[in-house]
Amino acid sequence: MINTPICDIAGIKYPIFQGGMAWISEAELAAAVSNGGGLGIISAMNADADYLRAQILKVRQLTNRPFGVNIMLMSPFAEQVAKVVAEEKVPVVTTGAGNPTKYMEAWHAAGIKVMPLVASVAMARLVAKAGAAAVIAEGGESGGHVGDTTTMALVPQVCDATDLPVVAAGGIADGRGVAAAFMLGASGVQLGTRFIVAKECKVHQNYKDKVIKATDISTIATGKRLGHPVRSIKTPFSRNYLKAEYDSSVSDAQLEELGAGALRLAAVEGDSEKGCFLAGQIAGMVKKEQLAAEIIEEIIKEAETMLRSAEKWVK
Repeated sequence: MINTPICDIAGIKYPIFQGGMAWISEAELAAAVSNGGGLGIISAMNADADYLRAQILKVRQLTNRPFGVNIMLMSPFAEQVAKVVAEEKVPVVTTGAGNPTKYMEAWHAAGIKVMPLVASVAMARLVAKAGAAAVIAEGGESGGHVGDTTTMALVPQVCDATDLPVVAAGGIADGRGVAAAFMLGASGVQLGTRFIVAKECKVHQNYKDKVIKATDISTIATGKRLGHPVRSIKTPFSRNYLKAEYDSSVSDAQLEELGAGALRLAAVEGDSEKGCFLAGQIAGMVKKEQLAAEIIEEIIKEAETMLRSAEKWVK
């Protein structure tokens, strides 16, 4: 059985986190992952305090196991939701798209384990000094907002830069990825794209179908011009956005407007023309819908097999 320090810190059976994906990571999916032995995570996305509080209440009705909330620090409601997680004493908070240190004292006072997502060594060191319980090192292979450094290069450098447990994210979909992450020094992994096709995930079926039909070259990164690149599946929307991004006659404000609401169109309405279907480069490895617990068990069994068989390479 695989057990790492991140299991003890988060109070979970298996060192597998479910990523906080806007319009996707809702209470039902988070509870299913937590019930399956991992850490289910609700996405606060760009929603307000009332939405998040309702989601927290719902997940507590569906599971008595630890869960987390992901806070996107670029959200206009970041201040509100930061207070909500403290008031609700959420077991774990993960953060992305910004520096969470100004909220961490209040979260610590509420007994929350804070595990920021980092895309650089500098940010890992910063949040470690602020008292993070662990860091999630996410490489550019992941879906959604991405950095430049790949998981293979980022994870070991973050592991060397801090004594905190490191959760590897980006480009991981099966037991081989888990085993590789452990060899890089990680204590756990975070998966997003693989959980999009969990049966408990309420995302539109068109979204799941696009992930299942994806190949190794089905994703594209756009938004670099605006300073916050995003990886998604190639669709009419993403191709048109990329074209506009390199058109000097299109202003930054127009680019921002072009992307507004596109994720909701994909996740909620399944709009294949105007929707932005966020997914990582490993989408081509995801081939079927499964229960969240089945996904977790399958990945852990694969990882155990890979780790045990690694001895064949050592003479």
